[in-house]
Amino acid sequence: MGTATSDRSANAAAGQVLTAVLDEGVLAELRAELRGVVIAPGDPDYDAARTLHNAMIDKRPAAIARCTGVADVKAALGFGLAQGLELAIRGGGHNVAGKALCDGGLVIDLSALKGIRVDPNTRTVRAQPGLTWGEFDRETQAFGLATTGGAVSSTGIAGLTLGGGIGWLQRKHGLTCDNLISADVVTADGRFVTASESENPDLFWGLRGGGGNFGIVTSFEYRLHPLGPQVLGGPIVYPFEAAREVFDTYREFAASAPDDVFPEFGLMPLPDGSSAAYMFLFHAGPLDAAERAFEPLRRFREPLQDLLAPRPYVEVQQMFDEALPAGVNYFWKSSDIHELSDGVIETLLERYAERPEGTVVIVDQYGGAVGRVPDDATAFGHRRSAFAVIVIAMWDDPAQEEAHVTWARGLWDALQPHAENAVYVNYLGPDDGEDRIREAYGDEHYGRLKALKRVYDPANVFRNNQNISPD
Repeated sequence: MGTATSDRSANAAAGQVLTAVLDEGVLAELRAELRGVVIAPGDPDYDAARTLHNAMIDKRPAAIARCTGVADVKAALGFGLAQGLELAIRGGGHNVAGKALCDGGLVIDLSALKGIRVDPNTRTVRAQPGLTWGEFDRETQAFGLATTGGAVSSTGIAGLTLGGGIGWLQRKHGLTCDNLISADVVTADGRFVTASESENPDLFWGLRGGGGNFGIVTSFEYRLHPLGPQVLGGPIVYPFEAAREVFDTYREFAASAPDDVFPEFGLMPLPDGSSAAYMFLFHAGPLDAAERAFEPLRRFREPLQDLLAPRPYVEVQQMFDEALPAGVNYFWKSSDIHELSDGVIETLLERYAERPEGTVVIVDQYGGAVGRVPDDATAFGHRRSAFAVIVIAMWDDPAQEEAHVTWARGLWDALQPHAENAVYVNYLGPDDGEDRIREAYGDEHYGRLKALKRVYDPANVFRNNQNISPD
């Protein structure tokens, strides 16, 4: 859309003006404080260092501090505060909303922090925030273990965990944040603290769903669960004219799906440009039980393609990588819904029939272990939500932006009579404001998060996120 394009141009221009305040002497001071590298405009790797998964984000930081450890994180934070710079914190993954960068400020880049140590005896793992889920899963699956992680292998563990963390294992083992045991955090005043149920439990509550609002996490400790190495997972694809029948079958199956199962319904483009409906099915239990669970879904009608098969869990985690690649423009809208009503599918089908090229609609199920955690146990809101609908528009050509953004917003608007005032915080986009962030948590959680923000970040140092203002 023209507004978004002009916003990006204005941001880039503003960034170019602001970068002038960091002269070579100031940059030399930062470089002297860090063991890691400092990347600034004019450096050969500057453009690569400021590139995110979402090509729609085009921001120009004054400097990027690529940290090698806690000492670098503390030094970069102290330098940024002393210079009065706006700060952004970058992990190892996507950040579709673009909050991991800022114009004219300092990016504290954690993407080089990729340490991980699995303890198979205690079924726990310590992992640093620069890891992606593909890297994380590779190590934990070496021991036949896993925890709930993202559905695209290039997703970062840090952002996913801090926002709550959905994934194929959530109905059996809970959200990613439900499997978090502890976190090491550098707070806004430069302190290094550990947050867990027994240490700084208020901070631990806020980290599990509250995003990056309360500090820079330098290490995560997770609970692991036996899994695989072979699991049953993959998509079954149907012609678009069968989408209503596929949805009805999915709806009936989801109503009584066991916790081992994560079922997803979606609408997607095929390589020839035509539309299709699909079910992506995952089973976290034994293969024989998985085959029995999915048998009704494999015989209700002839598919275009059936890719549901036994395969390594790490392969399942990579199956959406090609469909959601880096380097294209993304615009997302999402809402939680209580019920898969006829109105929901009628809206989705009507609007999807008018789609521009390169758009996907996803319906994911919550429930199971997610809903059994008490509402007030973590900052993650809306544990009683039944489903989430995600509208994803993708395009390469800037001239296509208006059509894609307008279509995504239009579908989302049309869906609202059937939706809750609720959304998964990691599905919020760059144009979602404070009201929508409040809806991601609900009034009670949001009030508690604001109070926690006043304790740990009263000056709102960490505001390049889905921000919870202390005011």
